[in-house]
Amino acid sequence: MSGGLLVPKSSAQYQVCSRCIYDSKVLGVYFDESGVCNLCRQTDSLAGQYGTGTEAGESALQGILRQIQTEGIKKPYDCIVGVSGGTDSSYLVHLAVKWGLRPLAVHYDNTWNSAAASMNIAKVLSKLGVDLETYVVHNKEADDIFRSFFLAGVPELEASTDLGYAYLLRLVAKKYGLRFVLEGHSFIEEGITPLGANYFDGRYIRGIHRKYGSVRMKTYPLMTFTRFLRSIISTRLQFVRPFWYLNYEKKTAQEELRSEYGWEYYGGHHLENRMTAFLHTVYLPEKFGLDMRNNTLAANVRNGHISHEAALSIYKEGPSADPGLVEYFRKRLGFDAVRYDDIMSSKPRYWREFRTYKGAFELLSPLFFIFAKRNLVPMSFYLKYCARGVPE
Repeated sequence: MSGGLLVPKSSAQYQVCSRCIYDSKVLGVYFDESGVCNLCRQTDSLAGQYGTGTEAGESALQGILRQIQTEGIKKPYDCIVGVSGGTDSSYLVHLAVKWGLRPLAVHYDNTWNSAAASMNIAKVLSKLGVDLETYVVHNKEADDIFRSFFLAGVPELEASTDLGYAYLLRLVAKKYGLRFVLEGHSFIEEGITPLGANYFDGRYIRGIHRKYGSVRMKTYPLMTFTRFLRSIISTRLQFVRPFWYLNYEKKTAQEELRSEYGWEYYGGHHLENRMTAFLHTVYLPEKFGLDMRNNTLAANVRNGHISHEAALSIYKEGPSADPGLVEYFRKRLGFDAVRYDDIMSSKPRYWREFRTYKGAFELLSPLFFIFAKRNLVPMSFYLKYCARGVPE
């Protein structure tokens, strides 16, 4: 089982990265003369660029924090932090207050939250005195979009959540006249998703929903290409990922959150939401042979938190799904056991079979590179969406 799209490589000898656990079966992964994969090299490059875990990185982040505070004077908030109840976003709110910022927490509710996630959000924000703005998509509408992607048989089952959340942050920032969004992503702790493992954008979501859905999109915040560009230019929103500058360790963060707020662990990375849990522990592994745990496991090997052999051993065991998760998914989206099994066993389909904005992103890659350098879009967006020659 590999964490990218599996393709035959008859002309290439099977290989595993000498530094992490990515192998030659993962789409978009290749190796240098030292046997080190391109994802490890990309991590090294980002660490050098952002000064991750160094005095230079800390200094750069402090400069950004001062700018946020200065621009936030006379405003009720000076930045936005998206919260999910997970480790990274919870700890980021904690740090933001510790740094003297006045964040507004924003939560995108796709109505599949676990009880633990909802409680975590309430515990952390209540003790910190941080205001929360929650946007709830109508449950029948959210479910219809999820159902559409399941019927389409593509990997990006939860694309609507990721894109809807991204657009919501832009809408809330515009509402309050804010320019800074803090994001709790760490390429050191979470790794980097291989290029080509998945893809989605507004055209992709709308096209699949029009073909397979039946409930009109009314409350879902669809980010089209035009809306995306307009929001970049009009709001000039800055996306800041503090963990890219810091020596951040998820385990340490969890211990502090438990001690300080009574925060509860939900079982694994991305498992704070039931749809996300189904995606990572059932749908991707069983239908596509995709086990996205390799991102985090590879990162843990690079960091020296776990040995190469131990990571491979964990990876080979495969992910474990919570009892009752499949039945919950089936019943909520209206699939009987036979129909569910038929879809799960049908031939996988991929984003290249549908209309997307990918060509436009590639054509405008020089522009998006400028945006990324100025933090107007995440650098990870540029690296993945604007790259040419995504492996077939």
